[in-house]
Amino acid sequence: MSPNKLAPIVLFVYNRPEHTRRTVESLLKNTLAGDSSLFIFSDGPKNQADAKRVNAVRDYLRTINGFENIGIIIREINLGLANSVISGVYEIFKTHEKVIVLEDDILTSPNFLSFMNNALDFYEKDIKIFSISGYPYPVKIPKSYLNDIFVSRRPSSWGWATWKDRWKKIDWEIKNFKEFLSSKESQKAFNNAGEDLTPMLKAQLKVKIDSWAIGWAYAHYRNNAYCLYPTVPLCKNIGTDKSGTHSSSSKKLDVNLDSFKTNFKMVKKPELNEEIANQIRNLFKLSLIRRIINYFKLS
Repeated sequence: MSPNKLAPIVLFVYNRPEHTRRTVESLLKNTLAGDSSLFIFSDGPKNQADAKRVNAVRDYLRTINGFENIGIIIREINLGLANSVISGVYEIFKTHEKVIVLEDDILTSPNFLSFMNNALDFYEKDIKIFSISGYPYPVKIPKSYLNDIFVSRRPSSWGWATWKDRWKKIDWEIKNFKEFLSSKESQKAFNNAGEDLTPMLKAQLKVKIDSWAIGWAYAHYRNNAYCLYPTVPLCKNIGTDKSGTHSSSSKKLDVNLDSFKTNFKMVKKPELNEEIANQIRNLFKLSLIRRIINYFKLS
């Protein structure tokens, strides 16, 4: 693959220097790292207590080398995760047609960039593929499933990529939300990728959470589109240690990185595999207690 056709890598960081270091070091082990551009967005501190750690991250950023070129964008104020990601990706799309996006707690396998760039090229004209992710959730691929990739209605924000034309289709304000809420059929269709999706969308619009990813998931639903995944994990989240603003200590979504598979055969017009789709749905089933809490918190 010609280096000038590689998608730029966009990395969002905040106040976790050790996580950031591990994320960058794993990226540098990728075979395409030296031919890739890296843009890093460093969000500003929320308060004086955060400033020391934010500055420690920024000190580390200035030591990074090994990529084709590196751009560091320092935010003087705190935008928060959602605004930081949304505005940062829009900024990169001013000069590029595709991006690969990571946050500061995502480890990647050495074949991550190769897979992402190949998939971005192969599915560029297939508008049913809205995004690509290197994190395929902890699903067990059926023995009868012979492809190297699969698709899901549910996107992942843990190591992902997309194209400028798809990103431009997103309505971050969810202008048709009242219409959506009045339709049980629409909510059922959205929740087909996980029972947590509609409650998360409600929580975001009620400003109870700060998530860009739920708007991203809703855009996939609205455009009747898929996220495409490899059948082996090329990304791993190391932020489920309560170190981040939005992290928890749950291990339910843990995976082991694959460092051996290098050839991924892409398939034209991939179709949803119901066995895999059902596994992903089951990962996000809500308990009765959680449904009751959501009813009172979000009604």
